[in-house]
Amino acid sequence: MLILRKKTIFNLILTAILLPATAVCAETVAYDGLIEPYVVVDIGAPAEGIVAEVTVDRSNSVKVGQILVEMESSVEWAALEKAKAMATFDGEIGLQKTQLAFAKRAHDRFRKLKAIANHDKDQAATEIVRVGHRLKKARENRTQARFELKKAQAILNRCSIKSPISGVVVERYVSPGEYVNSQPLLRVAQIDPLRVEVIVPAQIFGRIFPGMTATIVPELPQYGQQIATVTIVDKVIDAASSTFGVRLELPNAEQQIPSGLRCLVRFDINENADQVTARIDPERTED
Repeated sequence: MLILRKKTIFNLILTAILLPATAVCAETVAYDGLIEPYVVVDIGAPAEGIVAEVTVDRSNSVKVGQILVEMESSVEWAALEKAKAMATFDGEIGLQKTQLAFAKRAHDRFRKLKAIANHDKDQAATEIVRVGHRLKKARENRTQARFELKKAQAILNRCSIKSPISGVVVERYVSPGEYVNSQPLLRVAQIDPLRVEVIVPAQIFGRIFPGMTATIVPELPQYGQQIATVTIVDKVIDAASSTFGVRLELPNAEQQIPSGLRCLVRFDINENADQVTARIDPERTED
């Protein structure tokens, strides 16, 4: 019995040593996927108007903040020039300052003269208050004019339509001279990075997780095998198809890989940890 017990313990120790190298193995599974732009944006005009200039065409690369379309802006320019002039006017403030100084001098003279009625003295003091309020109003008007200048500048800036992302122009919908209201002007796609969408069977739910990598094999062989990182794993399984979706991020710094390609997505999936630990039955250690 003692020899048998020692032999059992020895086998358990040997199993524990060999288990990490033999029991935890990886299974490679592959599914059809689609390489898509990371973001697609339909760029529109913030207000109706006439297109003055389109600075890009289809397939052109664009940077974030680059001007893509200029709208006709003669009215906006005129409003800006008017706002600039109004913001610099300070004649009313100067006038009220002068009147305030005069009212204070007059009040000082009336206060020193005993022959002046109290009513006249009170009127002189009141005039100081009234002029002070007019001066305050003039300063408020100047502040409002400066805000109007900022507003006019913002309205003019809206006539220069900029790209919100870096990418390529997919479609150009308008030309100079066209009137636009709510329709898109351009479609821009971000292709660095790309995203890969793949539909996976429910049987491996929980074995694919964000952060793990996969091998992407595009349908065109000249692009070779690429490595992508899982970013999104759907948490709800589609009951009709018994599948769930997975999204991966594929770097494309040189913008050499085109979007729209079909591809093969290969995952190296480790065996379930519960299956590995279940190979050692704790109750057998008492034999």
